[in-house]
Parts: sequence; C-alpha cells; structure tokens
Amino acid sequence: VQLVESGGGLVQPGGSLRLSCAASGFRFTFSFYDMSWYRQAPGKERELVAGISRGGGTTNYADSVKGRFVISRDNAKNTVYLQMNDLKFDDTAVYYCFLRRAGLDYWGQGTQVTVSS
Repeated sequence: VQLVESGGGLVQPGGSLRLSCAASGFRFTFSFYDMSWYRQAPGKERELVAGISRGGGTTNYADSVKGRFVISRDNAKNTVYLQMNDLKFDDTAVYYCFLRRAGLDYWGQGTQVTVSS
C-alpha cells in the first residue's frame, strides 16, 4: 500500500489548508479501511488528529482540533482529506495519513504544515 500526502504549506494564523492523501496498492480496496491523519511537531510524539470510518459515516477528532478540522474521504478517488480551518501556531507539524491493513501499519511520507505570521 502506498499513501501520498499533499497540500501542506506555509499559512498565517487563522488561515486554512486542505490536505489530501491518495492511496494505492496491489489488490487494495480503499473503501475497506478506516483512515486517519496524524501529526508530529518538532520534539513531540506523533499524535492522532482525526479518523474516519471506511464508509465515511463516523469521524473522530483530537480535542485540540474539534470544530476547526474536518476529515472526509472520496472512495471513488481513493483519497482522504483533512480540511484545516482557523489554523494556529500549535498546528505546525508534519502531517501523515495512516491505515492498518492485515495487522500492518502504513504511513505516508508526510506533508509539512507551518503556521507562521
């Protein structure tokens, strides 16, 4: 399974970004798997930001991003998104998408999000 994130960048506080994660693989059916976004800030452990069920009907968020971030997916495009609004300095991190398949964990290469004035 390959996961490729995109959409990161430099944004001012209060701004917005939308991250995308495209998934692919041999005999891989994207709609079979729950998907998640994690992030890792410098000097900190990787933390769960948001998750979405395989059909998209159930989502969950870290308390720190509730009401500001929205996770969604398009199973026809094998893509999961993270819409990030009202960004804060503390949101600066490398953002990774993640899935677990047959007991194995798969991570993307990450995309940098920097919130700075």
